[in-house]
Amino acid sequence: MPRSVLITGAAAGIGRATALRFAREGWLVGAFDIDVDGLASLATAVEPLPGTLVTGTLDVRDATSWQTALDGFAAETGGSLDVLVNNAGIIQIGSFSDLPLERQQAVVDVNVKGVVNGCHLARPYLQPGSHVVNLASASAIYGQPGMAIYSATKFAVRGLSEALDLEWSREGITVTALWPLFADTSMVWGHDFPALRRLKVSLTPDDVAESVYAAATSGHGLLGGIHRGVGTKARTLLALSGVTPSWANRMLNRLIST
Repeated sequence: MPRSVLITGAAAGIGRATALRFAREGWLVGAFDIDVDGLASLATAVEPLPGTLVTGTLDVRDATSWQTALDGFAAETGGSLDVLVNNAGIIQIGSFSDLPLERQQAVVDVNVKGVVNGCHLARPYLQPGSHVVNLASASAIYGQPGMAIYSATKFAVRGLSEALDLEWSREGITVTALWPLFADTSMVWGHDFPALRRLKVSLTPDDVAESVYAAATSGHGLLGGIHRGVGTKARTLLALSGVTPSWANRMLNRLIST
């Protein structure tokens, strides 16, 4: 039985690139999304690769949808799951006060509730040696004006990842939070705001997918850290945040976001 990975938000962008990365290595890939057409396109791309693809509709906000996806995929894997990649996410750009509340709540539902649902409901399928990769963001280093609610959701992913890695370590399950900066996906297409202009899009979906694959297959490595910056800029910002005082982090982020 090949190793298995379930990926959310797999129809496009980072999720699609991640599905293809695992398929190239011969994994059994469960690709789930609400975008049925995107999943069909992914299936065509995976067809000539050595891996096997199982696709299905999944609304990460809905626990029943999660359970159906997990049960169906587990029937293909023999009942276990080697890797879970919580990738599905959305963003809203603009002033916190001006963005309609329902749009901000939608970000929380997908980015936080979706990850909580996935981690909780996938737990019975995880086994010693399994790994969870949660897509956090460099916006969780310091709260980002202009994308405050997105930043807040990624802080939640950061905290959940740290807590679960400790809780589940005694059972041989590890959790990693990935911290990419802006990647060339639909989440930033058409947007123009100070942080994006200053830091620019410097990552491709394939860059992030490579980091997901590395995290899923190497665990925490010798250093034992659960946080991984993706790309030189994110790694630098993450490293600086750990050694600079809070006032310096605030000043840096003010410069970036204005």
